[in-house]
Amino acid sequence: MSATADATTDVLVVGAGAAGLYAGLCAARAGARVTVVSATPLAETASYWAQGGVAAALAVDDSPAAHLADTERAGRGLVRRSAAEVLTREAPDAVHDLESLGVAFDADRHGRRVLGLEGGHSHRRVVHAGGSATGRRLVRQLSARLVAHPAVTVLEHTRASAIWTSEGRSVGIVTDDGRAVAARATILACGGSAALWSRTTNPPGSVGVGAQLAFAAGAELADLEFVQFHPTAVAGIPGREGFLVTEAIRGEGATLHDGRGERFVEELAPRDEVAQAVWRTMLAEGTDHVMLDMRAVDPGAFPNVVGALRESGLDPATALVPVSPACHYTMGGVACDLDGSTRVPGLYVIGETACTGLHGANRLASNSLAECIVYGGRAARAGVDAAPLPERLDPPPSAPAVHTPSRASREALWLHAGIERDAAGLRTLLDDPHPLARAIGSAALAREESRGAHRRLDFPALDPALDEIHTVVEPAADGSVAATRRERWGG
Repeated sequence: MSATADATTDVLVVGAGAAGLYAGLCAARAGARVTVVSATPLAETASYWAQGGVAAALAVDDSPAAHLADTERAGRGLVRRSAAEVLTREAPDAVHDLESLGVAFDADRHGRRVLGLEGGHSHRRVVHAGGSATGRRLVRQLSARLVAHPAVTVLEHTRASAIWTSEGRSVGIVTDDGRAVAARATILACGGSAALWSRTTNPPGSVGVGAQLAFAAGAELADLEFVQFHPTAVAGIPGREGFLVTEAIRGEGATLHDGRGERFVEELAPRDEVAQAVWRTMLAEGTDHVMLDMRAVDPGAFPNVVGALRESGLDPATALVPVSPACHYTMGGVACDLDGSTRVPGLYVIGETACTGLHGANRLASNSLAECIVYGGRAARAGVDAAPLPERLDPPPSAPAVHTPSRASREALWLHAGIERDAAGLRTLLDDPHPLARAIGSAALAREESRGAHRRLDFPALDPALDEIHTVVEPAADGSVAATRRERWGG
């Protein structure tokens, strides 16, 4: 083993967003040697830009049962109940653990947590840090804790190019500079794939790196047709195109208006409803945006949003903000169980890379950061208990498994797998050069209904027969799509 591996560790975490940082810390606290691989310097990952908070039933009038009901309602009959039960039950303890690690959530003058209200939630249950700077505060604190831990090694400016497998199990990764890192457990926390679409709120690196790595290694993908488009991304402002205006601002009273100045949607409806209403309003009016009125919102509550807009020349305290939908979050990902285990032994996935079925057809706002912490901890504990590496390992792979999308692929996904799709457009994706574009096209083509974030113009109705039915994409030996099947994940 030592002859072929350049480094060996117990738990290898690929990705240093909120999920990866927390998983690495949990594994180290459990006594494991941990290596964290980050493509960027720590605290510069996609989680850094997350404006939402952490959803957890912390108020005296709230409960995990109410949080569960809201999650299932938003998920449109596709939420895997066991996954949602885990999240809603364990989220309060996750918040407490983050506080023990030094994450300071916003509090009132009496020291009580300030709980925000976001779309789809029946209670105020979202904790923020620095208003809309939660991601920034979270990853900074977790990064500081991680680098200070003696059992943790961090490899910055390093990318995984392929999963290293031996006799059918994962034994580590190969990096882009040719190093082979062996590990008993490899946890992929590489984020989602929303930057595969040409209009996106995500940084350029969010191109499904984890999904590509896992799929090439033999893991299955699930629910790829469910892609969340955030309704309020800045439109038409140079330098701020696609900049996300957090939903929490609507929770504090901001409103959406059409070209006549009239409100046209309940602003705190689940995200799929609001994005669809914005899209249809734009089509009806022949415009590329609607207007967000946040003049009545305290600018001091959302300093990074207000600051960014003012830097671009628009003061949201006095002017309306032009917004339109942009690809924001992928509910689908690598199929896994409730500990993040995939079909490939020794390979785990967490955060937006993973698909436990938690989000169903439409993610409830701020469940994503909660998912990073709850499921990051679960995968870390499972990884610590992973089987030892075999004495002899097959040679590491030489071909990279991660492909950068072309502009044409990104535009094709926006055009054919955007807010509204049909069979004719989706079929064109089956011949796209990018492997994930083909897999997304296959999954979306297979679901002949409209549900949550998946809207088929040629199948506009929800099909009750597809409740709890998930679309699973199987890999072929050459990394292409071998088959797409339906699978019930009721439990």
